[in-house]
Amino acid sequence: MTARGPGRRPHPDVLTPAEWTVAEGVRHGLTNRQIARRLGVSADAVKFHVGNMLAKLELENRRALRRWGGVRRDSALKTRENAMAGDIGLDAIGQIARSVADIGDSELWYRDVLALPHLFTLGDLAFFDCGGVRLYLQQGEVKPESILYFRVGDIHAAAKALEDKGVDIVSAPHMIYRHEDGGEEWMAFFNDLEGRPLALMARVG
Repeated sequence: MTARGPGRRPHPDVLTPAEWTVAEGVRHGLTNRQIARRLGVSADAVKFHVGNMLAKLELENRRALRRWGGVRRDSALKTRENAMAGDIGLDAIGQIARSVADIGDSELWYRDVLALPHLFTLGDLAFFDCGGVRLYLQQGEVKPESILYFRVGDIHAAAKALEDKGVDIVSAPHMIYRHEDGGEEWMAFFNDLEGRPLALMARVG
């Protein structure tokens, strides 16, 4: 358990808000350094949080944390009932991811040259609307393949149904962004037969 200072009351959730933020980064496949850069903290601070979480949740390692399916107490999903009863329920493709060398240059190019509606930018990530399909740009090593994201109604039920069918769930459902209106963006990652990443996505609230 994380040590508490004198007089500090225990947090009502299984993780503190800071730990939840780091946990979502880990479950999204980010390194400590990437998480630290997005949060504006040191990599040592992120490492400290990861160690605390592994101890709290009695998980063996970072890989186990990435597959942990916990939901933060203040999430819209915490009180939502599963409605799919084991059905995977894949819907239309909701998002396609592409890697870019420079997120600033790419944001300007996709917005001003291609005239795609810009949705939001989060650190080295930028999102655009392509006629109802979301384009997700991430700065990093430019890779030849894109990731397909399938919309689902109940992301936890869909991930469980895939896992029951023997699919390798690489990252458990996790919240990646909370909008100002309270809406939440959730994702989970799994592999195809060749080990290439695919994803589930859901908007909640």
